[in-house]
Amino acid sequence: MISIKIFTFNSFQTNTYLLYDNTKACAIIDAACVDEDEKKMLARFIETNELKPKRLIYTHCHVDHTLGNTFVSERFDLEPEVHPEGKLFWEMAREFSSVFNVPYDKPISPGKFLNDGDLIRFGNSSLHVLYTPGHASGSICLLNREQKFVIVGDVLFYGSIGRTDLPTGNFNLLMNSIKDILFTLEDETIVYPGHGPTTTIGFEKMNNPFIDF
Repeated sequence: MISIKIFTFNSFQTNTYLLYDNTKACAIIDAACVDEDEKKMLARFIETNELKPKRLIYTHCHVDHTLGNTFVSERFDLEPEVHPEGKLFWEMAREFSSVFNVPYDKPISPGKFLNDGDLIRFGNSSLHVLYTPGHASGSICLLNREQKFVIVGDVLFYGSIGRTDLPTGNFNLLMNSIKDILFTLEDETIVYPGHGPTTTIGFEKMNNPFIDF
């Protein structure tokens, strides 16, 4: 069974997810820690619980989600894993971060690319990759069918949706990703977003004001 620890990091209040199971193997998703206190908090949890980081995955490559990339990659000897369509944001990470006046270490380049339908394994656990563009090219969601949860990055939020006014954003694509992919999941599926509180697929179908059927 997968346990999930949520950290909220940096001035953008980005959710970083740490998933682990009984083998102590863990996957770090959207490592967004930026200052020394945040980095220590993440490392302390991993080391105190004797976890073994095996995967470093990004739901998409916007800077607010990748600020901890260099620290986590080097500290735990991990190669970042992203969808290949996120290349623009990876290559221009420092330029994008300068717009927000946020310090950004020289990023560690992706070591593996994830595509729709891939299966991510760590320990006795696995996550299915769903390609869900619209908020940004290269956006993926990570689904665990057994425990009925999905980590969605900035595709869907509690009572809201991802913005589409940034480079490669596309409202129609985002709607397709939500309606044709996420909303085909079971209503009780827990949604873990990139910012803000968790929700469920069923709740968003019934209550999200930005989605018109």
